Amino acid sequence: MIAEFKVGNEHKDAAEDTMIAYKAAQDIALTELAPTHPIRLGLALNFSVFYYEILNASEKACSMAKQAFEEAIAELDTLGEESYKDSTLIMQLLRDNLILWTSDMQVLHFFK
Repeated sequence: MIAEFKVGNEHKDAAEDTMIAYKAAQDIALTELAPTHPIRLGLALNFSVFYYEILNASEKACSMAKQAFEEAIAELDTLGEESYKDSTLIMQLLRDNLILWTSDMQVLHFFK
C-alpha cells in the first residue's frame, strides 16, 4: 500500500506499515553504513519526506534531515571517490528540503 494514495483508515494503516519499514531500515543503516553512504543518506531523505508529506510532522522531518546532513558533513573527508557524487547530491537534496521546510514553518508561525 502507498500511503499517499489512501484515505481514512487505509491511509492510517499504510502510514503505520511504512513507518515500521522505515524504522527497520533506519536501524540497519545507522549500525551498518557510514553517515556519508548514499543508501543511508537516501533513506534519511525519503524518511524525512515521509514525515513531512505523509505524517505532517515538519519538525521531526527537519530534525531528521538536519541530523543526517550534519553527520555526513562531519565525515565528508572519509568519503570515497566512487560515492562522492551520489552522496553530495543527496546531501544537497537534504539541505534544499531543510531550507524549504524551515521557510514554510516560519510562514506558518507568522500567521498564527
